[in-house]
Amino acid sequence: MKKTSLLLMMTLATATQAGSVAEEQGKLIKYFNDRYPDVKIESMIHGAMVFSPDAKSQYDSIMEMPPFLDTLEKGKKMWETPLKSGKTYAQCIPNGGKNIAGNYPQFNEQKAKVVTFEDLINDCRKANGEEPYSYGDMDKMGTLTAYARTLSDGMKVDIQVGSPAAKNAYEDGKKTYYGRAGQLNFSCANCHVHSAGNNLRSEILSPVLGQTTHWPVFRGKDGGDKATTLQNRYVGCFKQVRHISDKEGSEMLNNLEYFHSSLSNGMTMQASVYRK
Repeated sequence: MKKTSLLLMMTLATATQAGSVAEEQGKLIKYFNDRYPDVKIESMIHGAMVFSPDAKSQYDSIMEMPPFLDTLEKGKKMWETPLKSGKTYAQCIPNGGKNIAGNYPQFNEQKAKVVTFEDLINDCRKANGEEPYSYGDMDKMGTLTAYARTLSDGMKVDIQVGSPAAKNAYEDGKKTYYGRAGQLNFSCANCHVHSAGNNLRSEILSPVLGQTTHWPVFRGKDGGDKATTLQNRYVGCFKQVRHISDKEGSEMLNNLEYFHSSLSNGMTMQASVYRK
């Protein structure tokens, strides 16, 4: 009964979407419900920890006093510092930047392409006399978005896919997600759909559902205080399968993020969390 209610709830959350978008998410919800009947879909925002109570307990302890508080404070200062025009980010980003990150990426009809939350940041910078940040610059773009995305904590993901052009971008991202790449001939889905919950060396592989809700993350392997954006992680994953990825902010990775994020529609956002 609970599974059926959850499936209906998350399907309704995407009722305004193209059928293929809701259907794709619905298929994955059913897949994971069938495979892991004791795991609640909404808990998958915690990634691989849904398969390890010990890991979740350690995470909860770390998040009581996370090692990246100074980085978040630096990001807040960047957010509040006036740009050359005298305006702050909050004055040039819709709704002061609050409760909007869950709507990104989105397809911009005027630009005829997918735009990400990072694009929104750079558009604001350029409109106010500043040079855009590099999308791969974790010290600047990573730190700023680590704070900015927390302004949407608690928001439900709501990625819209409407026009034919938007659907084409969505399908391109889907092709990348399910397509095999690199010398190891792996796809994103190999790890995060078909092998989710399994161990790869010393790591448990996380499920695709809820996977885009919590970025940037702060990884223990990087000292716990350096932000890693979602697209920076894409580049790292491609590297692990020995594939040369397009750069952060590229059309390929923007479309991938567009598709990937739509699979978490209706799930709760919580940015800037700790990961191994």
